Amino acid sequence: MFIQTEATPNPNTLKFLPGRTISPDGPREFESAEDADASPLAADLFLVDGVSGVFFGEDFIAVTKTDEYEWDQIKPFLLGAIMDGLQSGEPILGASESEVSHAAYDGESADVVNEIIELIDTRVRPAVANDGGDILFHSYAADSGIVRLRMRGACSGCPSSTMTLKAGIENLLKHYIPEIQGVEAVE
Repeated sequence: MFIQTEATPNPNTLKFLPGRTISPDGPREFESAEDADASPLAADLFLVDGVSGVFFGEDFIAVTKTDEYEWDQIKPFLLGAIMDGLQSGEPILGASESEVSHAAYDGESADVVNEIIELIDTRVRPAVANDGGDILFHSYAADSGIVRLRMRGACSGCPSSTMTLKAGIENLLKHYIPEIQGVEAVE
């Protein structure tokens, strides 16, 4: 099995491309070893010293490391864990993770939220998936026009994430939805 690797805009996140489907039902994020209970592969990746996050895209695995380790120190162990996990025959993922439910929006706010989600899902998420990350709608404050988004995978903690939010996503949303005044990240 050959596993390709790609750098991401986040220097602490590396994208692994094993040439097969990883998470067909949507992206999954594991922020700690405790979160990885639903995935034997994610749990094995957290056993590698220096791993601080694991993210499964449709056809990739993004691993985030701590600053204390260099990629050349841990990359061989990660490749071994990924190869073993994919060849083990065990399922990559357990039961599907439920998405965070959004607050109920009524009337005009509901229309705005639906339009925001549509733009995020069709224009933003595919682009950030190329960089090993994901962005999800969190909330919309109609009174201030502020959209809050949750960044996952390589996007979380990326030095260029502020630029992506402001120059990219905020401009896109403002262009299509005049009610939008700004975009903020949620931890």
